[in-house]
Amino acid sequence: MSDVRNYLLTVDNDGQAAEEIARGTANRLELRSLTLIDIVQSIGEYINDEDATVRSKAVKYLSQVIGMLSPAFLTRQEVQVLCQFLCDRIEDGGAIGGLRKLLGLARFNRDMAAMTFRAMLEHFQDLQIHPQSQRLKIFELLNDLMSQYRSALKDMGNESLVGIIDLVSGEKDPRNLMISFSVLKVVIIEWDIVSHAETLFDSVFCYFPITFRPVPGDPYGITAQDLKVRLRDCISASGCFAPFAFPQLIDKLDSTSPSKDVLQTIGACASSYMVTTISNYSTTLWDSLKYEILNVQEEDVAEEALSALQAIAIKLSRGLTSTDPKTSLARYLATITKECNDQLQEPQHKQAKPVGQILSSLGKASPVAFFLIVKAVVPPLITLYQDADSISKQRALLETLVQIFDSATAVYGNTNTEVSFPDANNPLEPFKDRLFELASHALMSTVKEEVSFRVVALKGLLRLCLICKFMQDNEVGMVVQYLDEIVLAEDFSGRDVLKNEAIQALVEISKTKPNLIMDITFPAFMARLPDFSTSEEQDYIITLEGLARLSVEKAISDTLVRRLLNKLDVVLRTEGSSVYPQAILSTLCYVLGQRDLVHDPNLGSYFENITVAFVNRAVMASAGHGPRTALNEEPTLEILGRLANLIVHALDTHKQTSVAAQLYSLFADKELFVPASLPYIDADSSDMSPLLKELVRLALSENAFTTRQSILRQVALLVNKFLDAKDVHHATNILWSPSTGLFEAGNISDNSIRCIFWIGKALILRLASVDEVLGRLLDLLHDATYGLAAARGFALLLAPDEILSKTNGATIRLLAKQRVFSICVPSIARNFGQANKGVKPNYLIALSGILKNIPTEVVLPELDTLLPLLLQSLDLQDPDVKAATIETLTVVAQESPKAVEEHVSSLVGRLMKAAGNPEVDVPRVRLNALCCLRVFPGRVKESVLLPYKNAVTWGLKAVLDDPKRYVRKEAVATRAAWELDDPEGQD
Repeated sequence: MSDVRNYLLTVDNDGQAAEEIARGTANRLELRSLTLIDIVQSIGEYINDEDATVRSKAVKYLSQVIGMLSPAFLTRQEVQVLCQFLCDRIEDGGAIGGLRKLLGLARFNRDMAAMTFRAMLEHFQDLQIHPQSQRLKIFELLNDLMSQYRSALKDMGNESLVGIIDLVSGEKDPRNLMISFSVLKVVIIEWDIVSHAETLFDSVFCYFPITFRPVPGDPYGITAQDLKVRLRDCISASGCFAPFAFPQLIDKLDSTSPSKDVLQTIGACASSYMVTTISNYSTTLWDSLKYEILNVQEEDVAEEALSALQAIAIKLSRGLTSTDPKTSLARYLATITKECNDQLQEPQHKQAKPVGQILSSLGKASPVAFFLIVKAVVPPLITLYQDADSISKQRALLETLVQIFDSATAVYGNTNTEVSFPDANNPLEPFKDRLFELASHALMSTVKEEVSFRVVALKGLLRLCLICKFMQDNEVGMVVQYLDEIVLAEDFSGRDVLKNEAIQALVEISKTKPNLIMDITFPAFMARLPDFSTSEEQDYIITLEGLARLSVEKAISDTLVRRLLNKLDVVLRTEGSSVYPQAILSTLCYVLGQRDLVHDPNLGSYFENITVAFVNRAVMASAGHGPRTALNEEPTLEILGRLANLIVHALDTHKQTSVAAQLYSLFADKELFVPASLPYIDADSSDMSPLLKELVRLALSENAFTTRQSILRQVALLVNKFLDAKDVHHATNILWSPSTGLFEAGNISDNSIRCIFWIGKALILRLASVDEVLGRLLDLLHDATYGLAAARGFALLLAPDEILSKTNGATIRLLAKQRVFSICVPSIARNFGQANKGVKPNYLIALSGILKNIPTEVVLPELDTLLPLLLQSLDLQDPDVKAATIETLTVVAQESPKAVEEHVSSLVGRLMKAAGNPEVDVPRVRLNALCCLRVFPGRVKESVLLPYKNAVTWGLKAVLDDPKRYVRKEAVATRAAWELDDPEGQD
């Protein structure tokens, strides 16, 4: 049986086997045991068969054989014959694939490419009547020809141009259109299209705008944006399209709802077409684009219109150095600046507000554009400002100036970047003194209550300081003094916005002029810090906050740390409140927390001067070898501990080991200080049980919260991080052994509960003895005496902890949360129904504590079990439980609205009660209830919510008088959302 017959019989059932048959034929052909004529003759009877399927398979066989030959095997004559053969049969399925294979052979040439192209035109005059799969093959063949033999097609002139237009016209399939647009773009750019510009444009623009929406799960991944970009590239590819493109784009722009696509296409055309072409249409385009900006309805549409205006200015600026008013750019900007100046005559008018955006966007186009805008706009702006009869007008005009300053930074760079145009003169230079004066006067001489005006003035001064090579250091120094005075000297009751802006401005200046901050701001701020603790006045908080936020640059941060340490040393030598030293330590903690301490050259110094020095100082004082200070108070020690942990965490392993060895001696002289009687056990120790037992004993008897918490965290760290898997029984023995007394019947205390849950947390996070531990903990819930304390402990099990964390090397398994959920929730749900009325709340509190740390995707599958319990949790008075429950319900409503539909009646009633009862529910609960209610519209079916609409909207009127502003604000948003015919409520 011949190869071709074998192939035909096999190809439908076993494509791999058929491919091997073709490979065998190709091998024999290369070994000269078979000739090309033999192959052609062997398929002769099949390629003339009346059945198109048989013909297609035969040609496919030949195509596969060709594809498996080495590229240089066939002679030019053989390639020529095969090309002619396949072109004659191009409508048979496999021929296109064969031609694509021939295209890749070494001896395929330009004439054959032309022959192939003509065959496509001849046989596929009505390409759209063919199936999509065959059309795709034709498009792929055309794409191959354009990629490999473009010059041959280009030399065919109008024949190829018109032929390609005819071939691709009317296509609708997105895969084919992606190829079609790519091919057409090449034709538009490289062919001479002058005589066919309109026809070519029509073949492209008929698809504009793209309205394609991919079907869900589309395997090809083609998006509407992909098609839009390809089409936009075609429309903007040649200035020959301008007479057709701009009128039609403007017409679409003037429609009732212009799309961003239209504006983006105008911008693309402006960037691509020639300067002379854009010059002819620049004024017409401005007349259309300005409406979208001055009458802004959608911010994103206005931004695209601004980008299009800027693209025109950039194009007209190309290669331009002259500011001659006769240039195309000057004429374009003259029209715009005249209208902007007219609008600014009434700066408070709605249409005047976008003027600053227009001027700023155009000013960023080039130095010449910026020069022309400043020359035309800034002098009249200054005059208008001086003549303005109200602060509101001055504010509007100053906002416009600030936006112009922004474009100056974009053109000339800021003081910390390379100058974009080093030889360009800044046209603001002649106005510098006047601008500086009016902004300074607005900031420092305006009445303090005009906060918004002063904020604009502050932004203006900051922008002037940041423009490259514009302000002298002494002028920037004056601004720094103004900002210092605002932060340090002004009363900020109700005006924190200005203070925050001033601090942020100092931060920005510190990035470019750190020397001014260290020379001016640091002395001013440090002078405001007292040398002793005060019991009432806490003005130093503002000062420390400002210093902390200024510590962005390393040089400033280093200086700040040194000065704060000196100040802390002075303060500790005096008597007074410990709040001030705590504030200084907290500031140090924040500043060092922003640093990469691992690579900080000062890390060793920080360890000695902070960790060792202050810890030793506290220890010596507690041992009676020095004066007691704020360092000996628990809150201060806790902050010092955080700071020490931050530093030690960055040390290398060798140094950390040394620190661990002094964990209980606390760097103190053994003759002067007797440490706690706790044995030091390194990480490799075989038996940690003595240390664990002693720590548990101390925790059980300790009443001071901070000390007890530190001991419990140390126990948890040892159990979680250092205990080998084979030694986990040491921890469980401590939990269950009668000798420790943790579970001693009738003698369980609050401290016992705390120890049990911290040890349980450590074991659960490492997935050790989870079933046993959780089973014992769940058993505690039914006890009327200590069940409530145990219920609150469940919130601890999965809660993030700053010490028992991955950052500190703790073992936290990914499946820990799922295990806790899968064990606890069914047990709680089962036992809740059987429990006595008095202990039922224990189960709900425990459930709430677990759920607030469980991922949503774990919770959703169990909603049928959870929702009845969550609803009952809303009736509890515990604010933490209620707030956490509402947060869970909010997520459920967002992720699985169908699940809550049957409970809407109960949910709405309980949530409205929680939202409107400030005497009972804390602000957090009220806010959460409103947020949950606001989620329902747009997610839960409107028909389900409709019966409750009036009750909700009416009931929320009372919440509008809530004592807390943020609750009132949320009530307004929730009420708007429940107006079910309001589109915003459907968001």
